[in-house]
Amino acid sequence: MSKSNSELLLERRKNAVANGVGVFNTATVQSAKGATIIDVDGRELIDFTGGIGVINAGHCPQPVVDAIIDQAQKYIHTSFNVVTYEPYIALCEKLNDLFPHGGKSKTMLVSTGAEAVENAIKIAKQATGRNAVICYSGAFHGRTMMAMTLTSRTSYSAGCGPYAPEVYRIDYPNFYKKGQGKSEEEFVEQELNRLEKFFKTNVRHEEVAAIIIELVQGEGGFTVAPKGYVNGLRKICDAYGIKLIFDEVQTGFGRTAAWGALEHYDVEPDISTWAKSMGSGMPIGAIVGKEEIMDAAAPGTIGGTYIGNPVACAASLATIKYMEDIKLNEKAQHVGDVIRSRFTAMKAKHAEIGEVRGLGAMIAMEFVKDNDPQQPDYELCSKLIKACAKRDLIVIAAGVHKSVLRILSPLVISDNILNKGLDIIEEELDRIMS
Repeated sequence: MSKSNSELLLERRKNAVANGVGVFNTATVQSAKGATIIDVDGRELIDFTGGIGVINAGHCPQPVVDAIIDQAQKYIHTSFNVVTYEPYIALCEKLNDLFPHGGKSKTMLVSTGAEAVENAIKIAKQATGRNAVICYSGAFHGRTMMAMTLTSRTSYSAGCGPYAPEVYRIDYPNFYKKGQGKSEEEFVEQELNRLEKFFKTNVRHEEVAAIIIELVQGEGGFTVAPKGYVNGLRKICDAYGIKLIFDEVQTGFGRTAAWGALEHYDVEPDISTWAKSMGSGMPIGAIVGKEEIMDAAAPGTIGGTYIGNPVACAASLATIKYMEDIKLNEKAQHVGDVIRSRFTAMKAKHAEIGEVRGLGAMIAMEFVKDNDPQQPDYELCSKLIKACAKRDLIVIAAGVHKSVLRILSPLVISDNILNKGLDIIEEELDRIMS
């Protein structure tokens, strides 16, 4: 029996591409539009991953495609360090308006979320004259050296040490797994006290340059930080002169039904990092921060050859305008409401679903054994993902134990396609559990 085009392409991948490049799903693509992908065999696939949260505005939105073509016909690269160009400045101006950080902001552009994190840490260190950084369990901040050190899951850094020094990790305020019968208010007080103790037992607050946190953990399993905790964290950072960094790489640009998850918290960070959906798939990221903090970095200490590539800048500007024009945040709230409702109904049928959680359209459900938050069920989640793949639905896992089914569908997805995908998840879960 002859092999399919997808099988042949995956064989070529295995022979040509380094094994260390992850394979989260065996789908292939020859074209994509909106929330669907056509694979190399001509099959139509429903995309519930959005390129890992990159395609919030959908695959190939026409205004973005047009902007890419227009800019590419003018110039593709000069390096902003050498020749200044308007798209870079225009995008910085737009981001400064979207994310004022409590006053006047300044921005620098990069190519990836990991680069954004690396540079945010360098800026915080220069602004404070301190060396230590505090991060959280379950965190994912990238795979470059500092970002990889900040990332919690050890499989991402296996064999890559020694790691960046002066990085200290504290437990993420995961109310579902660690609430232990407390009210959320009591839990928040406990976790903030834990941080104060951390300064006495692990690293002095006088040595801490920054605390970096995902308001909703992405790879960590869509765990949402309690509002009270984030407010308390802001007060602690203010009291000790620590810079508070929000990593909004996966939560940004509509995913939580807002431009950033920070809008749900009424807390301004000192610095924030952005990437993924800000460019509809073009490699673009940003660090935005308070003017005096951003300007603390000495000339030449931040940046790179490809920072804010002009084609990527044009794509980002067009993406943001398109998001505004189609009211993407409103669409995201609707998509999130549908997913949450469907997942909650599934949870009522299956005790194996420990929790349905998330913010806006960043929704997930975690599988556990014996209804125990401390017993993640990787096997069930894996079976479900593979079963969905056989029915042309692309979906991926999250969480330290890969026991969380997360939804990152394009936010322009139609109700028909969204519910068709959710039907597949429900039907396959019912079949597996029968």
